Amino acid sequence: MLSLHNKPYLTRHLESALAAALSDTPVVCLLGPRQCGKSTLAKHLQPKRAYFTLDDENVLNLALNDPQGFIAELPEEVTIDEIQRAPELTRAIKRSVDENRLPGRFLLTGSANLLQLPRLADSLAGRMECIYLQPFTEMEKELRTGNFLSQWLTDGISTELKPSQTLHASELPRRMTEGGYPEAFQRQPNRARRWQRQYIQSIIERDIHDISQIKGGKDISRLLEYLSYQTAQLLNVSSISAELGHTRSTVERYLGLLERLFLIQRLPAWHRNSAKRLVKAPKLHFIDSGIASALCGLTAEHWIKERTRFGHLLESFVLQQVTAQAGCLDEDLRFWHYRDKDKVEVDIVITHGAKVWGLEIKASKTVNASDGNGLKRLSNQAGNSFQSGIILYDGDSVLPVAKEPLIHAVPISRLWQD
Repeated sequence: MLSLHNKPYLTRHLESALAAALSDTPVVCLLGPRQCGKSTLAKHLQPKRAYFTLDDENVLNLALNDPQGFIAELPEEVTIDEIQRAPELTRAIKRSVDENRLPGRFLLTGSANLLQLPRLADSLAGRMECIYLQPFTEMEKELRTGNFLSQWLTDGISTELKPSQTLHASELPRRMTEGGYPEAFQRQPNRARRWQRQYIQSIIERDIHDISQIKGGKDISRLLEYLSYQTAQLLNVSSISAELGHTRSTVERYLGLLERLFLIQRLPAWHRNSAKRLVKAPKLHFIDSGIASALCGLTAEHWIKERTRFGHLLESFVLQQVTAQAGCLDEDLRFWHYRDKDKVEVDIVITHGAKVWGLEIKASKTVNASDGNGLKRLSNQAGNSFQSGIILYDGDSVLPVAKEPLIHAVPISRLWQD
């Protein structure tokens, strides 16, 4: 089957989760950034389902002027694209579902997080399941199943695994800077960069107005560019406020807006004492490393001379890969970062109930014993809950780093080769 751009359809690993939700839930909402492939996935999964997009002004006007009448005239099973453009429809959908709770009646897609838009989410509470689609991961681009995360959390890492293919010097920076949007990674680098910048501009000019009362996008644009230099770093709202000349409340409002549009995310701090997590600073990450690199001017050619900046970008890149893999699992996995008073850090902490795993990320091709210090500190904090740690690095072999706690160095390429 072909995509909307007459290019081969790339399988999304969320297909089974989406199909399962449609089999037992009246309203399913597929959420994710604009242009990440939501509409293509919906059409591919059920090609005979009726489809309406609220990006069509005629359809949008009908929906806004007569929500009840619009929903009443729809087929029994229908996809409504970009639902955030007409929040008034959710009450009509609620009424329709209450009269007929047939599973899979409404497949909604949205480029804004409905669970952070109360007027939409409240109307469908108890009737809707939300599924989150991210930009393409490297495993999806490589047409692989992507079992790295599930294998690690279930069976651990073995040094007997087959050797990985050696990463060429240019492969990792290329993957990071092209990101996961089809319109970017299917183009030449200079054309991809142009698309990425125009993508951000279109989000600012159109989508922000759909979910907020903000009229001017210049401040949002400045904030996004500033944040692109801060990805994978501790979020300091006061510092951002001083730098950009806005009040703290304004910056918080803008950050919330960018989160709702799936451009950035906050990674909360992990602490053994759950109450203390609430007062620890989160890390800020861009959802897509390609968008971040376009905003801050990083290209693959900067790999050597801008290694520190690439190190931060790599964290965001890896976080997107593992959270996307987690979305395909049934497990209730949560993601954090760790940083203590001595500034000892672990880039990504994964928890499932009481169980704790740690993931450290290095841009280098070699690993030293000291690279596991953060994971050892995390293990001390987690105690018996700590399962194992991994140091992802730009090498080609799985290496044992420590036995107690159990730590392995693993090639970053395993994220999409397993």
